[in-house]
This record gives sequence, structure tokens and C-alpha cells, in this order.
Amino acid sequence: MKAVVFAGAFSLILSLLGTPLFIRYLVRHEYGQFIRQDGPTAHYTKRGTPTMGGVVIIGATVVGWLAAHIVTGRVPGASAMLVLFLMVGLGIIGFLDDYIKISRQRSLGLSPRWKFIGQGVVGTAFSVLALHFANGSGLTPASTRVSFIRDTPFNLAFAGATVGLVLFVIWANFLITAWSNAVNLTDGLDGLATGASVMVFAAYVLVGIWELGQSCQFAKVAGPACYEVRDPRDIAILAAAIMGACFGFLWWNASPARIFMGDTGALALGGALAGLSIISRTEILGAIIGGLFVIIVLSDVIQIGFFKMTGKRVFRMAPLHHHFELGGWGEVTIVIRFWIIAGLFVALGLGVFYAEWVVG
Repeated sequence: MKAVVFAGAFSLILSLLGTPLFIRYLVRHEYGQFIRQDGPTAHYTKRGTPTMGGVVIIGATVVGWLAAHIVTGRVPGASAMLVLFLMVGLGIIGFLDDYIKISRQRSLGLSPRWKFIGQGVVGTAFSVLALHFANGSGLTPASTRVSFIRDTPFNLAFAGATVGLVLFVIWANFLITAWSNAVNLTDGLDGLATGASVMVFAAYVLVGIWELGQSCQFAKVAGPACYEVRDPRDIAILAAAIMGACFGFLWWNASPARIFMGDTGALALGGALAGLSIISRTEILGAIIGGLFVIIVLSDVIQIGFFKMTGKRVFRMAPLHHHFELGGWGEVTIVIRFWIIAGLFVALGLGVFYAEWVVG
């Protein structure tokens, strides 16, 4: 528990104090956000606001996570290092995307093809490595079984190890791409994605702590209620570090935002969420815990699909928060109400997680 507290505290302090320093650096070099012309007109006033704040979130997470291990004398586990690899890798792709937008003064950065290729390379490396590094109990960070609250009987390796590896890589890349894009779409209003991320990663702190306490590796008598997870303590420590980094960043990202996380932060946080759901064996439960992100990405999918089929729009504008913005809702009102929705989904997800254990 000490490592969990230290990780959260260190990353929060680093993010809280480091963000204004990074803001000064970005302002001095004129690295400001370029606002899309087809968006809500109220956003034009945000043009020039420093972006790429995800650099601080990633940096604070890594340093806070390392500091917690150094202070407590713990050796980092493979699971957390793999998720950090995924988070940093996607963060680098997002950084390139942000930098191209800033340097060329346009709202489009990396082409969709190159972004997809970059995500695929990082995601595939994570997926393959996650099926290795078995511990003394034979557990690897990830499993070829599709998971809900724990591994389900549905095994992607039903036709052999090679087929299982290929199908798992496809499944994991789907989750990684879906979550990174979902967080990216949610990051459209001051503090919206950051505040929702704080709650979601807080949930994974609790999931990791609970899985540690009920781990099959340490249980005196193994049974259906214990959890077959390789590094549950690492899940809690890393989730705490990310939560703290987001919390500190939120102080400066809340309305009126003095800095945006940009694609650097959005892709990194989405990748971290996907990675944590995979190594904690909660891949489908993650869609409940991160329900706000799911709703927002679905609103974009519905808008595009319905328009292509009928030529008409379901929403005034997608993603969903812009629909309410064009309907006259104030930005702060939308953000707070969406935070409430995010909190309700987190509570529902944790409720389902605990109820399944009680029944088991």
C-alpha cells in the first residue's frame, strides 16, 4: 500500500508543479493549439493555448512510478513495464501528431495511415511481449482468453498457439486503438478527458488492490473467487501514478484551460487504459468503467455512419459534447455533467466487479 500512495503522491506533485514550467516553455516557443474551423465558434478564443501537455502526464507518471519503487525497495514487475511501454509509445505518436499541427499551423497532424501504422507497431509489440515473461506460477501479464472480470472460457487459442497469438494481437490492437481514439475524442472541452481519466484510473487502483488481496498466487485455498493475475500490485501502483499525474495536470487544464494535453496525452492515456484492462483481465469490464469514453466514441461512429447512409445527422455535431455545446449549454456545465456520468459508470463498473466476487 505504501508504494501505491507514494506513486500517486509523487506523480501528483510533479504534475502540479511541473505543468506551469512546461507552459512557460511552450509559450516562449509559441507552441500553441490550432483550432479547427468547422468546430464550435466559442473555441476560437482558445487558439494559441499551449498544447502537448501530455508530456507532463507521461513524465510525472514514469517518475512517480519509479520513485515509489525506489522508496519502498520494490522491483518493478513486467506487467507495469509493458503498460508503460505502451503508454510512452503511443504518447510519442501523439507528440509527433501535435508537433506537425503546431509547426504547420493546421488542425491535422499525422496522416491517418501513419498514425494507424504507428499504433499498430506499438500495439503489436506490447501484445506479443505480454504473452511472455511468465512468473513462478506460470502466469504471463496477458492471456489469450477474452476477459470480463476475470478470464472467460473463450480462448482465442482454440486452434493452437499460433492462431491464438495472431487473434490476441488483433484483439489487443482493437482495444488499444479503440481506447486511444475514445480518449482523444473526449478531449474536446477543458478538463473533460482529464477529469474522467482521474476517476477511471482511480477505479483501477481499487481493482489492483482487490485483486492483490484475493490473488490465487497468495490464497491459501484456490477457488473460483480468486484472481489469476500476474502482477496485481503493479496494476495498483501504476494506476495510482497515472491518476496522480492527471489530477495535478487537471489544476491547469480545467476551464479556462492554460494548457491542453493534446494527442500526446490522449493517446497515452487511452493506451494505458487498454493496457491495464488487458493485464488485469478486465477487458470487457473496462468498457463499463470507462463508459463515458465509450458513449462519446459511439456518438461519433453513429454520426458518421448515419450521415453516410442517409445524408442526415443525428447530432448537431459529433462528438457528443459538441452537440450540447451547440445546443446552448455552457462548457463548464457540460464538463461537470459529463464528469458525473463518468463517475456513475465508474461506480457501476466497480459494483459489477465486487458483485461478481461476492457471487463467486
